[in-house]
Amino acid sequence: MKKINPFVLLFMTVFMIITSSCDKNGDIVLFSINNDISLGQQVADEIASMPEQFPILDRSANLEAYTYIENMMNSILASRSVSYRTEFPWKVNIIDDPEVLNAFATPGGQIYVYTGLIFFLDKEDDLAGVMGHEIAHADQRHSSKQLQRQYGVSVLLSIISGGDPGLLTEIATSLGTLKFSRDAETEADDFSVLYLADVDDYACNGAAAFFQKLEESNASTPPEFLSTHPSPENRVADINAKAAEIGCDTTLGDDAVSDYEAFKASLIN
Repeated sequence: MKKINPFVLLFMTVFMIITSSCDKNGDIVLFSINNDISLGQQVADEIASMPEQFPILDRSANLEAYTYIENMMNSILASRSVSYRTEFPWKVNIIDDPEVLNAFATPGGQIYVYTGLIFFLDKEDDLAGVMGHEIAHADQRHSSKQLQRQYGVSVLLSIISGGDPGLLTEIATSLGTLKFSRDAETEADDFSVLYLADVDDYACNGAAAFFQKLEESNASTPPEFLSTHPSPENRVADINAKAAEIGCDTTLGDDAVSDYEAFKASLIN
């Protein structure tokens, strides 16, 4: 029997390990999809246990608002470009804080949107652009990767196993201020366009109008979303260029404007 060259055997072993560790996005990962889901759920439970810091609107008392935003999320998740649309237990929560212009996503598809951001926006296309952007952060596993870089895989696995509840609280409270790289932000912008182009319910460049309004807000301090989502140069132009590249619809109907105003009105107590 012919002996296999040990270097060839080593190469084959490394190749098998690498290929078996690739996720649907083609990234080599040591943190599994199930790990993302488990960590995301634990973080969501921790956030729910801190109503003073995260005043999440009750679903039963805000059925109209949640129906609207859940329909938007589900519409975007119908995109063929969402890798983990069936694997992740996607859920959107509305945080009742009109002073905060922010949104964030946990690993595994838990999305949080502040009422301050909802009221700031003029039309549903803009919110859909933000929603697509946050879905991309979860789906492309940006949130998971950033936490792995910050805390290390072994620490996160320990948290999933029930270790160090104090660190779980730290992660839960820091997700809203988790800073992504410029490459991750550009990728999330691009996927937001792709998602909205696929579903054809919203202007595919909705994120561009959102970021343009943020940049033109002339606030004395940058809105929290911009401080945690670093803005690449020419961001608005790049989003519009991506929309032009794939030839998707960038128009908005009048009915959508009135629907969005009704949605915002339903959030006013």
